[in-house]
Amino acid sequence: MPRPLRNFATNEVYHLINRGVDSREIFSTRQDYSRFILGLELFNSKDAANIWDIVSPNIKVGSDLSGRLNDKRKANVNRIVELMAFALMPNHYHLLAREIVPGGIILFMKKLGGYASYYNKQRHRVGSLFQSRYKAILQDDETQLANTFAYIHTNPVELIEPGWKDDFEVKNPGKALEFLNDYRWSSHLDYLGRGFYANATQRTFFTDYLGGSLGCKKIAEEWIKFKASKHIDKYQNYAS
Repeated sequence: MPRPLRNFATNEVYHLINRGVDSREIFSTRQDYSRFILGLELFNSKDAANIWDIVSPNIKVGSDLSGRLNDKRKANVNRIVELMAFALMPNHYHLLAREIVPGGIILFMKKLGGYASYYNKQRHRVGSLFQSRYKAILQDDETQLANTFAYIHTNPVELIEPGWKDDFEVKNPGKALEFLNDYRWSSHLDYLGRGFYANATQRTFFTDYLGGSLGCKKIAEEWIKFKASKHIDKYQNYAS
């Protein structure tokens, strides 16, 4: 039975999530991460885009690659979503996107789904890569939106503190923040002004809403410290 069509409201923001089938890894190499993030940038257009040729091992690094990227970027002027934030993890990803043209999110996510073909070709693999159709959670108000923004950017802490999201506690906030400030596969560092993928996201809303890069850094720090305080409180209650 076909799945019902989705309806996304123009100007509304959605938290988009998908993961690998059976929780398998969908990003295993630096090229995997970079290719997907490049897709976040170049697929955000009404125009068709094929980036397989850009990341092909046969393309020389340097002017050859830079020229192709610049040509794609010049052509990519008709955005279909406002991509506000992202974070990639080995077996899943999070996106925060606003629908800015009717059907924009559906088209954007359809294009991103082509990553599965790239992944399978690289590994001589067949079959589904993603667990199911991506989840889409409407952000009802600015409080939820700010919380989701912080949640997405702190998601990589799971890599050094497995299970912290389930337990709602961070045991080593200093280490967690240090890790986040070095994690390159999210838009967090772009908001701090020292990232690698500034062209992938549109950051005006949150930089204005949170008070610039310092505010964007602070909300992630406060999220981690809040989760750490829950751990401290639990420990203190236990100790007493």
